[in-house]
Amino acid sequence: MNRARRSAGRLATSTGLCAATSLWEGQSISRMETSTPSHRRRVRSSGFAKLWRQGGRQAYTEYRGSEDIRDELAKRLAAFTGAPVGAEQGTIITPGTQGALFLAVAALVDHGDKVAIVQPDYFANRKLVQFFGGQILPVRLDYLSGSTDAGLDLAQLRAAFEAGAKVFLFSNPNNPTGAVYSAREIEAVAELNRAFDVTIIADQLYSRLIYRGESYTHIRAQDIPEERVVTIMGPSKTESLSGYRLGFAFGSRPVIERMEKLQAIVSLRAAGYNQAVLRTWFSEPAGWMEERIRLHQGIRDDLLDIFHAGGLRTRTPQAGSYLFPTLPPLAVNPQDFVGLLRHQANVIVTPGSEFGPHPDSIRLNFSQDHAATVAAGRRIVDMVERYSK
Repeated sequence: MNRARRSAGRLATSTGLCAATSLWEGQSISRMETSTPSHRRRVRSSGFAKLWRQGGRQAYTEYRGSEDIRDELAKRLAAFTGAPVGAEQGTIITPGTQGALFLAVAALVDHGDKVAIVQPDYFANRKLVQFFGGQILPVRLDYLSGSTDAGLDLAQLRAAFEAGAKVFLFSNPNNPTGAVYSAREIEAVAELNRAFDVTIIADQLYSRLIYRGESYTHIRAQDIPEERVVTIMGPSKTESLSGYRLGFAFGSRPVIERMEKLQAIVSLRAAGYNQAVLRTWFSEPAGWMEERIRLHQGIRDDLLDIFHAGGLRTRTPQAGSYLFPTLPPLAVNPQDFVGLLRHQANVIVTPGSEFGPHPDSIRLNFSQDHAATVAAGRRIVDMVERYSK
């Protein structure tokens, strides 16, 4: 433990980090804060390139995106989510799903508005609400309860709605834990929505990457008035097309119209060349998605074995490509430990404090090379043992 503390002391500089000697010399850096190119989608180049070239013909689409592409996607997403999608007025193509999230929050949240936000959840949710001057009403997610539910505290959510929440913002599957809200939880959220005048922003970025034996319930298919739900999806994660910066929001027409007005000011539109790539979305070769899920599930299972053996409490993700292990008591503070992982073990992770009051957790994106990810997982456990109290 003394050696660990001395190493931690050497870490502190004016910037909070220093180039501590790596314990795994020659080991390449594992960037587990995001996905890596080695695990991204290999697309059949001929048809894909043709679609991209066609995009040049639509450099100046409507601000909300090409009408024929939106119409095509509306049909696919209606079939996927189990509820109609109004192509003409109820959809918008955005520069990335992050862009869609920004526009949706901007369209709905004014200074002083109360917004119910799950903790933990995607770090941008909190930051966007704060940026627009909103007041956060936190809702606990007891993701380590061992239940088949995600762990949403429905009593806290009701209390937030009763306190005057204007918006409920959440991701499903949950980022960072990989928890999927059960049908019971989604039905309860829908019932609360019908009882209170609250608009839901549902970030469903990983809703296609659902693991074998799990089920998914779409909030927009729960008999909720269309104007009270905005769903955000995109091909950047599950389909690994992040470089094209494409997102898609659909649902509440009044909200979509406000999103388009703002998009016309801040970015005009998603790039016309890139919009054409959306024609490949939900039309991948037969078996492609099933194989992708199988590969991710294999990586997930191997990492869970490593972390559980090392004493790191970790929920089994039901979807997506994230793990959110809880660190045991350490001889260094968790923020410094994240720096030590980077400089001594060549592993980059995201601190749990980014996602809410969870400083003793770290988030890993395991959409990576399988062997490299497993090796990085072992290095994390070795570092936990080295710095344990």
